[in-house]
Amino acid sequence: LRVVESGGGLVQPGGSLRLSCVGSGFTFSKSHMSWARQVPGKGFEWVSGTYADGHTYYGESMKGRVTISRDNAKNTVYLQMNSLKPEDTAVYYCVIGPPTTTPVPTDYWGRGTQVTVAS
Repeated sequence: LRVVESGGGLVQPGGSLRLSCVGSGFTFSKSHMSWARQVPGKGFEWVSGTYADGHTYYGESMKGRVTISRDNAKNTVYLQMNSLKPEDTAVYYCVIGPPTTTPVPTDYWGRGTQVTVAS
């Protein structure tokens, strides 16, 4: 099982980024996929999730500013982030599986991609 994130970087407040996550070694189309993040000095939190049946989940911290989507033909899940704020600065992780009660890194997590929101 492997997921690799990309698309992070430095963006100004109010800007947008699209993160991508490519999965391999498992049946992507039948898998729930999620995004989590770790803000500096804080714990992990769920950002969004997409279920194999098409349902989606959005955490409160970025609800209304992010959209999750997936392309099963490309084994890829995306996270479109808009109206970014400095407090969105974090490492964003792609996760194989649905958002659980408490996000804890496991072997089903990618290595993360850094997003920095600053002017």
